[in-house]
Amino acid sequence: MRMKVLIGVDPHKASVAVAAVDEALGEFIECASFPQNCAGLRALQRWAKRFGERRWAVENAGGLGRHLAQRLAAAGESVVDVPSKLSARVRVLSSGNARKNDELVALATALAAWRNERLAAVDPEASSEVLCLLSERRL
Repeated sequence: MRMKVLIGVDPHKASVAVAAVDEALGEFIECASFPQNCAGLRALQRWAKRFGERRWAVENAGGLGRHLAQRLAAAGESVVDVPSKLSARVRVLSSGNARKNDELVALATALAAWRNERLAAVDPEASSEVLCLLSERRL
């Protein structure tokens, strides 16, 4: 039986840090980092496929994480948006200090989603609606 995994994502302009957590226990499995480009996205998806059943928690999925969150949702993945303040709160409360690195933020994002069932799901249709509005505006 394959475990269900929650993947926390800390997106940046040049890279994406991820941390996998066992969804049933909230235990850390592993972390990784990928470049923020087409080859990096393919490598990220290959890395994640080995977990089988998975859910994604993207920090700031409406901002810096929007592109990745939309791509994952459009590919049929389950994706939730974790506000930056929520992941920061989890990081500080879990570690006892405000120090951070990319892997720690990705783990805090996963744990924030693990503890909170009321996070907004990322809608894969949202980006197509924006494009439609922009194309109508240009006509």
